[in-house]
Amino acid sequence: MDLGIAGRWALVCGASKGLGFGCAQALAREGVHVVLVARGVPALQQAVDTLKADAAVPKGTQVVQVAADITTAEGRAAVFAVRKDFDIVVTNAGGPPPGDFRDWDRDAWIKAVDANMLTPIELIKATVDGMVARGFGRIVNITSSAVKAPIDILGLSNGARSGLTGFVAGVARNRKLAGADVTINNLLPGAFDTDRLRGTMEGAVKKTGQTMEAVRAARMASIPAHRFGTPEEFGATCAFLCSRHASYITGQNVLIDGGAYPGTH
Repeated sequence: MDLGIAGRWALVCGASKGLGFGCAQALAREGVHVVLVARGVPALQQAVDTLKADAAVPKGTQVVQVAADITTAEGRAAVFAVRKDFDIVVTNAGGPPPGDFRDWDRDAWIKAVDANMLTPIELIKATVDGMVARGFGRIVNITSSAVKAPIDILGLSNGARSGLTGFVAGVARNRKLAGADVTINNLLPGAFDTDRLRGTMEGAVKKTGQTMEAVRAARMASIPAHRFGTPEEFGATCAFLCSRHASYITGQNVLIDGGAYPGTH
């Protein structure tokens, strides 16, 4: 299927590895010029090199890197100094650490909200009017399945990401945006085979004394698909939401979790 977005420009945050890289790769393979943003220079350079060497990426597709912390005003300024206008924006920031809410002070909450709610809002604010003026725009926020099924030890993430979800539910339905073929949607990943998941399982190993193999097997067994998701299939879903075929989808929370969520909505 031709997604109809070749030649567009995309900003992909947290793009050096994991789900962010999966999205950048899927878009680049559709001929979308991508600006990859991440903090770690070596991993970012490796991601860029991988895309440039990818035979599935059409010739002439530009792959640009910006080493910056997108959750800071300085980091966002560095990105927009490279390019001001984007047709596609994929927001993504590492989730805050797990823990007991009794141990989190105000600074911990502010940091979580700043990274996982306010940063996506700032990126939307900086790009959406240009999208409206050009008559096309796709914004995809990578959030978490915990938005639909909160996890007690992920209170910082539950709170911050739920705030973003509420904001998107309102702004995505603005007639000036939707009527100009500008959509905003959220992608809610469940258990994907990423560094984030491995870190969580390592914490379970330390807490329970079980082996990593046992913890991994138990987690997989709790998922109807009996496996973890891959960044590649996550990226493919993101690319579809960014396509011309998805212009009638906006304000939605798309859950990708192998059937783990037991509810109907």
